[in-house]
Amino acid sequence: MKNKGKHYIGIFAVLLVLLLAACESSSGVSNDESEKQQINDSSQDAEHESSGADSAEDDSNTGSTNTDGTASGKEEDPPANEAEDSVKEEYLQKLNISKKEADALEAADSSTYALKKVENDRWEIWDDRLNEIYGVLQERLPAEEMESLREEQRDWLKERDARALEASLKYEGGTQEHLEYVAVLANLTEERCYELVENYMN
Repeated sequence: MKNKGKHYIGIFAVLLVLLLAACESSSGVSNDESEKQQINDSSQDAEHESSGADSAEDDSNTGSTNTDGTASGKEEDPPANEAEDSVKEEYLQKLNISKKEADALEAADSSTYALKKVENDRWEIWDDRLNEIYGVLQERLPAEEMESLREEQRDWLKERDARALEASLKYEGGTQEHLEYVAVLANLTEERCYELVENYMN
């Protein structure tokens, strides 16, 4: 009887150690994720602040040089077009960087778990970029055009999810089902990023 009690205590101690180790490793993962999010948020804030400072500086520069109403209208148009072109070029470059980053992701091994992680990371890269682009468009587009884009985006999200689900159903119940779902999400989100930049940042 005493041996059984010691045996149960030993099992309980091992389970407790395993539970604590699992909690600690999951908190490390969530800390890494929150650190990544804080870094992303701070870099996005810095971008927004610098673009706001640039536009304020542009306003002050154009305000001091405007002396003739008709000539100033012609002079203001090219810088606005150049600014729009530079934003479009900036985001095309960002998309190319994201593509290189996503293409560089490699699975640690050939397990389904490792492959799923790569696809999840790839989707996260493109989803973050899509959200950034959408935020810029919200600031730049006229209200009517933004409302139209908002509706288009809702429809696109439904279609994207439906297409990903449809593609994953060929592996229904298998280990590849989730992998295919996320891979299609990543591919379609990447395409949408390029589409928004090409069609709305002009």
